[in-house]
Amino acid sequence: MSSKQRRIVDLSHPIRHGMITYPGLPGPEIGDHLTREASREIYAAGTEFAMGRISMVSNTGTYLDSPFHRFGGGHDLAALPIERFTDLDGVVVRVQDAGGRRAVDREALLPYDVAGRAVLIHTGWDRHWGTDAYGHGHPYLTAGAVARLVEQGAVLVGIDSLNIDDTDDGTRPAHTGLLAAGIPVVEHLRGLGQLPPEGFRFHAAPPAVEGMGTFPVRAYALLDDDSTTR
Repeated sequence: MSSKQRRIVDLSHPIRHGMITYPGLPGPEIGDHLTREASREIYAAGTEFAMGRISMVSNTGTYLDSPFHRFGGGHDLAALPIERFTDLDGVVVRVQDAGGRRAVDREALLPYDVAGRAVLIHTGWDRHWGTDAYGHGHPYLTAGAVARLVEQGAVLVGIDSLNIDDTDDGTRPAHTGLLAAGIPVVEHLRGLGQLPPEGFRFHAAPPAVEGMGTFPVRAYALLDDDSTTR
């Protein structure tokens, strides 16, 4: 009996020394804790290892926000149930052809069944990653769109943009509404154009770090090879 082939689509940006994820935040510093050369003094002849070291802000690369990112009493990364960000039924909301309009509002979500799903907002903004353009004029979700997602029972919301909020709005209604409802947020996704509208499983697991609300993830989707994008 034959089984369906499954394909993996990587949805995370690689993390590189010094790269800028968000204007004003420092890039990661990546180096050695133990070099291969130094390890030769420790291990048997012909045996060597490298141990790396990284210093970075938690909002680096493609990352997940838990409720603790916004609320002191919310679940941190260690307390957030693993089923909230792994093996989720996914749906892609395509707004990349919005004619230059930045705001993704409630009406854009009305055609989609989001209940119990990871809702991935495909804006196409990831095409600017690594350039100055990425940090300015990005697409975002409105408070009305967030209310719709909460009302309809989305379990995770991701976006391929600088921020799920309009960074000119200091109240951050998207983070506030979603994280208050216990809905994790994944920002700086890439490659959402490779996914079908639905029929895939989404994963974005961070390490279980106590006392931290945000951390990079290796986000990816699993889909049947016969799935098509449109």
